[in-house]
Amino acid sequence: MKILVTGGAGFIGSNLVHLLIERGHTVLNVDKLTYAGNLSSLSAIEDHANYRFVQADICDAPAMRSLFAEFKPDGVMHLAAESHVDRSIDGPGEFIQTNITGTYILLDAARDYLAENQVEGFRFLHVSTDEVYGSLGETGKFTETTPYDPHSPYSASKASSDHLARAWCDTFGLPVLITNCSNNYGPYQFPEKLIPVVILKALAGEPIPVYGAGENIRDWLYVEDHAEALLTVLETGKVGETYNVGGNNEMTNIDLIKLLCTILDELVPVSSESSIKSYSDLITYVTDRPGHDLRYAIDASKIKNDLGWEPKQDPKSGFKQTVQWYLENESWWSAILDGSYQLERLGNR
Repeated sequence: MKILVTGGAGFIGSNLVHLLIERGHTVLNVDKLTYAGNLSSLSAIEDHANYRFVQADICDAPAMRSLFAEFKPDGVMHLAAESHVDRSIDGPGEFIQTNITGTYILLDAARDYLAENQVEGFRFLHVSTDEVYGSLGETGKFTETTPYDPHSPYSASKASSDHLARAWCDTFGLPVLITNCSNNYGPYQFPEKLIPVVILKALAGEPIPVYGAGENIRDWLYVEDHAEALLTVLETGKVGETYNVGGNNEMTNIDLIKLLCTILDELVPVSSESSIKSYSDLITYVTDRPGHDLRYAIDASKIKNDLGWEPKQDPKSGFKQTVQWYLENESWWSAILDGSYQLERLGNR
């Protein structure tokens, strides 16, 4: 297929683009290259015959319509979004603009494109998050019919974009599919998120911040498994349906952080001359994030039963692979830390 990917220079997007090229698809990667967009994540395929990158903003309606007309995609995989909860607390305006207005512009561009071109089997995959569902108690899981209850500017903006995507499907007949995923981790993740922060703080011998008591629970999904799920939904999902994508891997934040420290202890043992005996000695509890949801958990039985997808990584293997990747790719993350972001805390005002 010819697939237009938005946000393909980001964390999930770059992993997805690698998979699409590997599977023989032709990809037009459209990315604004905000702070989280990183073309070095795609350096291995930048000269591939089936790959093209265009720097553009999904909020630029003429540019989007032009790209549709020129590339003539068979499908769209829409990942472009502002995605960090802490940043949404500091500056919600960009989240409203990109996640809501940008999605509207892209949906309308796709609608006009289909009105002018008969593209058999065209599909528009809107990629979203489990955070739109709000917070769970000690039991239960999010299903595709869980009522929306977003609590942060980020999750509210994504909930809005989900509703727009469904409206364009129901009102205008645009062949839309939606996925809502749990917390991703793995290669090429911008080092503002929990797992890379823990790894890089530990390697630097700096305090590892834990929000509150570290008892918030997340379902962790390896990003390459997620990319496989997205392609599966695009290829075989039923138009108009929503599919929850999870890793079957619930952990409290503090248990995850201790696991990462244990993996680091194994792979790069603390020097005998250090003042600490284990990386876990660096754990430091800090004031909790405002509006911090207690627990997310995904019921991914629908995508498994209907489309045959399930995660390949077990609760330990993906984390070890991720730590190993950051150890082996210091040039990738050190270039980021040489810029405007220095692993400082955000969203604490």
